[in-house]
Amino acid sequence: MMRKNKMIRRTSMLLLILFLLSPIFSLGDVMDTRADNDVKLTVHYQRKNQDYEGWNLWLWPKGGQGEQVDFTGEDDFGKTLEVTKSSDSGSFGFIVRKGNWDEKDVDKDRFIPLSKAQDGVLELYLLEKDATLYYTLEEVDLSPKILKAELTTINKIKVNLSVPMTLLHDRKEGLSIVSGDEEMEIEAIYFSEGGRPETTSSFEILLKEPLELGKSYQVAKEGYGEKELLMSGVFSTSAFEKAYHYDGDLGALYEKEGTTFRLWAPTATKVTLNLFQKGDTVEAFDQVEMEKKAQGVFETVISGDMHGIYYTYSVENLGLLQEAVDPYARAVGVNGQRAMVIDLTRTNQEGFQEIKKPEYKEYTDAVIYELHVRDLSISEDSGIVNKGKFLGLTEEGTKGPGGVSTGLDHLVDLGITHLHLLPSFDFRSIDETKLEENNFNWGYDPQHFNVPEGSYSTNPYEGEVRVREFKEMVAALHEKDIRVVMDVVYNHTGASGDSDFSKIVPGYYYRMNEDGSFSNGSGTGNETASERSMMRKYIVDSVVYWAEEYKVDGFRFDLMALHDIETMKAVREALNEVDPTILIYGEGWTGGDSPLPDKEKALKRNTWRMEGIAAFSDDIRDGIKGHVFTDEDRGFVNGGEALEESVKFGVVASIDHPEVNYQEVKYSKGFWAKEPSQTITYVEAHDNLTLWDKLAISNPDESEEELKKMHRMANAIVLTSQGIPFLHAGSEFLRTKEGNHNSYNAPDEINRFVWARKAEYQENVEYMKGLIKLRKEHPAFRMAEAEMVREHLSFLEMPEMYMVGYRIEGAALGDSFEEVLVLMNANAETKTYTLPEGVYDVYVDGENAGTEVLRTEKEEVEVPGRTLLVLSKSAGSSNPVAEGGESGNPMYLWAALFLGAGLVLVMLLERKKNLKKSA
Repeated sequence: MMRKNKMIRRTSMLLLILFLLSPIFSLGDVMDTRADNDVKLTVHYQRKNQDYEGWNLWLWPKGGQGEQVDFTGEDDFGKTLEVTKSSDSGSFGFIVRKGNWDEKDVDKDRFIPLSKAQDGVLELYLLEKDATLYYTLEEVDLSPKILKAELTTINKIKVNLSVPMTLLHDRKEGLSIVSGDEEMEIEAIYFSEGGRPETTSSFEILLKEPLELGKSYQVAKEGYGEKELLMSGVFSTSAFEKAYHYDGDLGALYEKEGTTFRLWAPTATKVTLNLFQKGDTVEAFDQVEMEKKAQGVFETVISGDMHGIYYTYSVENLGLLQEAVDPYARAVGVNGQRAMVIDLTRTNQEGFQEIKKPEYKEYTDAVIYELHVRDLSISEDSGIVNKGKFLGLTEEGTKGPGGVSTGLDHLVDLGITHLHLLPSFDFRSIDETKLEENNFNWGYDPQHFNVPEGSYSTNPYEGEVRVREFKEMVAALHEKDIRVVMDVVYNHTGASGDSDFSKIVPGYYYRMNEDGSFSNGSGTGNETASERSMMRKYIVDSVVYWAEEYKVDGFRFDLMALHDIETMKAVREALNEVDPTILIYGEGWTGGDSPLPDKEKALKRNTWRMEGIAAFSDDIRDGIKGHVFTDEDRGFVNGGEALEESVKFGVVASIDHPEVNYQEVKYSKGFWAKEPSQTITYVEAHDNLTLWDKLAISNPDESEEELKKMHRMANAIVLTSQGIPFLHAGSEFLRTKEGNHNSYNAPDEINRFVWARKAEYQENVEYMKGLIKLRKEHPAFRMAEAEMVREHLSFLEMPEMYMVGYRIEGAALGDSFEEVLVLMNANAETKTYTLPEGVYDVYVDGENAGTEVLRTEKEEVEVPGRTLLVLSKSAGSSNPVAEGGESGNPMYLWAALFLGAGLVLVMLLERKKNLKKSA
C-alpha cells in the first residue's frame, strides 16, 4: 500500500513539473506573437510649474472601459508613464486629469492612433494646456505663445500663455488688444497668482471700454505673437442674456399682405436679405439691408404675397461676410441651400387640423416601434409604390412575398401605438440632386431642424412638397390609431465652423474647449450649448412647432444627456401646453466628454429630476442580451451569469423597489426613475447589432431553434415589464443586418426590410402580436405609478439559478386577471416551479402568446428552457367572500371537516393498536 502511495506521489510530482515547464517549450512562439500585436506606449508630460502632484492619465480603448494610469517615471522633459496595449485596439482615447476628475488639463477627448508605432514602440509628448499630440521631441513647440484669449465679460479678457512671461511692472505689461488700426485701452491686469508676481502664465485684462461683439480683436505681446480673441466666454454671462435674449417669433413670418423677416444676430454688424425665385442655380433678384433692432434682432418687411420665394441672409461678423440659411426656416429648396417663405395653410390636406389623435391616457400605455422611413418600403418585394418616401407610409393594401401584408397594414396588424421615426428633419448626408444613386443614411447629421427631409419627398426641389407629404403621412397614421414620434438631434449639427449657427452668431450656439476648438460631447465634431437662453429657446420653439403644425405626438432626444436638465424641463412644460400626452424620452448618456457639469446634464441617473421625461434603460438592454459593444458578451437569455437582479431592475422599470438588490445590477447601483413612465424598456434599437445578430454571434454553436427561443424570451421580457416598451422595427421577423454593427450609411441591402422573412417567420410575427395585445388589454403590465408597482408586484423565490419570477395583484389594478405570474427560465433545460394553491391559465409560453388561454396548470408547472411563461389565476379557483360574510363554498367546508375528523380517528386507532402490541 505504501509503495502504491509513493508511486502516486511521484507520478503527481512529475505531472506538475511537466505542467510548469510546458510554457517554456513554446515561449518563443508566445513572445513572437506578443511582439507582433503589442505596442509599448511611453507618454511624456510637461507642466510649466513642475507641479505634477495628483495628475494622471485616464485611458480607454475605443468603445471600451477606461482606467487610470499614473505617471511613475521622470526624464528631462517631465513625468513619464509606460503601458503596453494591443495594436488590435486601433486607437486609445485619453484625458490628462488631476485626481478623480478634479481638473482636466485639456478639456477634450484626444486619441492616440497606435498605427503610428514604429517596431512596436510609440512615444507621445504632451504639453500643459496644449491639445497637440507630439510624437517626437523635435516636434514639440516650446516657443512662447498665447494659448488662449477669451472675452469673459464685455470688458474683461482671460489669457493663458505657453511659457510664463516676466513682468515689466507697468500697466500694460507689453500687451495690446487691437482691431484693425484701433487699439483698446487697458485699465488693469489681474494675475492668477495674486498680487504682482515676478512671472505669470495666466491673467485677466480689464479694459476701460466694452468691446463690440461683432468686431474682430487680437491680443498681442512681443515674443509671444498674437491670438484671435474668442467671444464665446461672454455668451454665458447673465449680462449678455439680459441684454440680448429675445422672446418673440423668429424666421420668415408669412402673411398674404407681406412677410416679416426676423433674424437674431447680436454680434453681426450688418445683415442683408437675399431673395431668389428658385431654391438653387439662379442669382438673387433683390437684396435688402435689414434694420438692427433691440435684443440683437435684425428685421425687415417685404410687401406682397411671398409664398414660394426663396431667401438667404448675408451676415457680417468679425469682419467676415458669409451667406447663411435661416435657422428658423420652415421650408427649403433642394439640399437646403436656401430657405423658402411658405404659407403653411396651403400644405394641409382637407381636414388636417381637425384630425383627432388616437386615444391614449398614460405614458406607459405606449408600445413604441422604431423605424427608418426608407427601410419599410425600399425593398422590391414591399409592394409599395412610393419606395423610401413619407408617402410610402400612407399606402394601404400592399402585399409582399406569400401574400403577407407590408407597410402601413403591417404596422396596424402588429398593434403598436407609437411609430418612432429615425431623423426625418432635413439632414446633410444625402445629396438630394442625386437620389437615383440610392444613398442611405440614418440622418444624425442635422442641417435644418424645422424642415422635413427632402430625400423622403417626391420632389426635393419644391419647398412645400416635403411639408405636405409629411403631413399626409401623419394623417394616415393617426387615422389608423398610430401616434408619431420624431427622433430629434438638437445636441449637435452636421457642420461646425461653417454651420448656419456659426455664420450668424459665431461661438454662441456651441460649447467650446479652452483652446477655442469645438467641444465634442456628441462624438461627431461639436455639441450645442442648450444652457444658453437662445439655444434653449430654439429647441423649445422647434418641438412646439412640430407638435402644433405637424401634429407630432412624441420626441426622442438623441444623446439627451448633452442637454441640460432645465432645457428638458422647459421642453416638457411647453409641450404640456400643446398636449400633455406627448411622449418625451431620450438617451441618458453622451457620445464623449462634455464641459457641461454632470449635475446639470440630463443623464440617466438624473432622470428622476425630470418629471414626464423617460430615459433608455441600458441596464435591462444589456442585462437581457449582453454588452452592446462586446459581441461575445452574453445576457440573461443567452447564457450570461448573475444577471437576475438586472432583469428584476428592468421588470420594475428602474424605480426604487425593496426586492431588488441594486448592488448586483449590471450598471446602476441604485434606482434612477421616480416613476415607471420614466423608463424606456428595450433590448435592441437601430444602432449596434440587431438582437438576432447579437444572439447568433454570441452563441455560435446554438441551433436556429434555440436562437429563436432566446429571441422570443428577450422580447417577452420587454413587453411584460413595467415602463414604456420600445421595439426595433423588424424584430418581429428576426431582423438581421448581416452582422453590421453600425449601419448608419450601409446600403439598402443591409438596412431594408426583407419581407420574405415575414413570410418565413410568420409564427414569430404572431408571437409578437400576441405579446402586444396582451399588454394593451391588461393594465397589470403597465402600471403608471411607482407606488402601484411597489405595492402590487412582488418577486418569487425561484428553485434554480438563471430564473426570475414575479407576481402581480391584478384585481387591485382593475385588471381582469386577478393574479398574474410571470416565470422566466434562462436555463437550456426545463425547470419545474411549484405553483401557489389554485388553477392557473397559461397565456404565454415559448410558442404562443396572446389573450387566449393556451392550457391550465395546477400544483406545479414545467417552464421550458429559454422561455417566459405568463399565467393568470383562473377565476374558478379563487375563493371570494360570499354575501353575508361567509367565506367559501359550504359544501367544500363540510367536506374538509369530515376529512379532518376521519384522519384524527385513524390516528387514534393506530395508536391504540401500538399500545396493545407493547403490552
